[in-house]
Amino acid sequence: MRNCAFCSIAAGDAPAVIVRQWPDALAIRPRSGGVNASHVLVLSRVHVEDAGTDPDVTAAVMRRAAELMAEHPDANIVTSKGVAATQTVFHLHVHVLARQDGDGLPLPWTPQHAARAAAQSGGTR
Repeated sequence: MRNCAFCSIAAGDAPAVIVRQWPDALAIRPRSGGVNASHVLVLSRVHVEDAGTDPDVTAAVMRRAAELMAEHPDANIVTSKGVAATQTVFHLHVHVLARQDGDGLPLPWTPQHAARAAAQSGGTR
């Protein structure tokens, strides 16, 4: 798709640090460096806007993300659909993040998130 950064990467027209490649997907490091050293994005080779658009493509990408996740004793797989869900690149991609106790990475449904929010607001919540 025209003007899609992930389509350009998948086509080999834009630079990326490629971690792994498959016929249907590829895993890259986020340009920003990610939220931790293990942060990888798994994206579809075909343009699909989000995980709800094409279940077959989503299943293939999730399978590839699960292969990477299996290499870690603890990990998260995260994807988003839509602006309200924090999607900023509208090309299906899945974040794979290795985790460890005390890594401080909060997710909205974890105690770490509540602790971070309380600390940022000065303890008043």
